[in-house]
Amino acid sequence: MKKVFSIAILLMLTLAVQAQTQTKRADTRQRAQRVRIAEGRQDGDLTNQEAAALNKQQRHIRRTERRAKADGVVTPREKMKLERKQDRANRNIRRAKNNQVEKPQ
Repeated sequence: MKKVFSIAILLMLTLAVQAQTQTKRADTRQRAQRVRIAEGRQDGDLTNQEAAALNKQQRHIRRTERRAKADGVVTPREKMKLERKQDRANRNIRRAKNNQVEKPQ
């Protein structure tokens, strides 16, 4: 019984590790987007409201990624969904940083 339980635990850990490595590109993009938001906030390119909306979008993407990894396998369809959400977030960050908002002096 202990042996079966040990094998089951090992299998679950293996699947979890595998799922973590399946979204390296998404993880890298996520970090880069968070940095761009923080830099925009520091430079004054983003208002508090814009930064809050962009951070909310980033949380939504992280939640989607966690759900995709939950079963231990990230399907091509789930990867495509993450890519689409990150593409949209990227556009939103670019637009928010480059809109004509007056910068505080």
